[in-house]
Amino acid sequence: MASPRLRTVLGNYPHVQPLKRGEIRSDLFDLEFIDYTPTNAAFKPMVREQAFDICEMAIVTYLMAKAHRKPLVLLPAVMLGRFQHAYAIYNGERGTIGPRDLQGRRVGIRSFTTTTGAWIRGILANDYGVNLDGIHWVTFEDSHVAEYRDTTERAAEGKNIIQMLLNGELDAVLGETSSDPRLKSLFADPAAEAQRWFAKHGVFPVNHLVVVTEKLAGERPDIVREIYRLLKQSKARAGRPAAPDPVPFGVEANRKSVELIISYAAQQSLIPRRFQVDDLFDETTRELN
Repeated sequence: MASPRLRTVLGNYPHVQPLKRGEIRSDLFDLEFIDYTPTNAAFKPMVREQAFDICEMAIVTYLMAKAHRKPLVLLPAVMLGRFQHAYAIYNGERGTIGPRDLQGRRVGIRSFTTTTGAWIRGILANDYGVNLDGIHWVTFEDSHVAEYRDTTERAAEGKNIIQMLLNGELDAVLGETSSDPRLKSLFADPAAEAQRWFAKHGVFPVNHLVVVTEKLAGERPDIVREIYRLLKQSKARAGRPAAPDPVPFGVEANRKSVELIISYAAQQSLIPRRFQVDDLFDETTRELN
């Protein structure tokens, strides 16, 4: 019998390259890699249509998908993790502003439901006392989860978020970086702020993990375990990660970070209630470490 061929979307990260190059294989299945640029463009068809067997997915997208009973199962395998403080910028030509100056301002973000946006809003609200409801949010895309409706202002079709910032149509932008010298970090020293935040919370923010379809997980838990093993082996072959590890594997290694983003997502009404971390996994993936 031929091995099943699993349609797979994963970003081109160093710790995934050994797997993508075919250096690591399984006797249980073959992987057919589907290219999406940017990778987050695959999240919507995965949530709405289960278009792939295996797919990278932002954690907030998954939390929202879980809240709306989408047939997806989470694997505790991080594809992307990063400190978030560098992804908030403003136009320095229009004066200096900091996190506490956002009240009453127009702040742009690609979509209100991005994971980076949820992390930064959580930091603003919980570490700087910013009232998120006092900010005028301007967005450019809808949510990956069709059932979610936000109440933000939608930018006109064809508008560019960075150009709007430069033009003065926005006061700040979350989730973006720019090499334009006019654009400055909302946090005066984002690297130092990130280190202080890490010392306080003991959390390295996770952005993207991996999901599989509920159908695959239900029919072939052995394949799901094997997918995780290959991802973990690929990471090991790629070399020792930095400390703290930006791409931790395993439920326990990710527990604190996932707990915190669940809290932020609930605070921001992206999900209707706070999940327990163990609720995000099924009987197979809950045991992966």
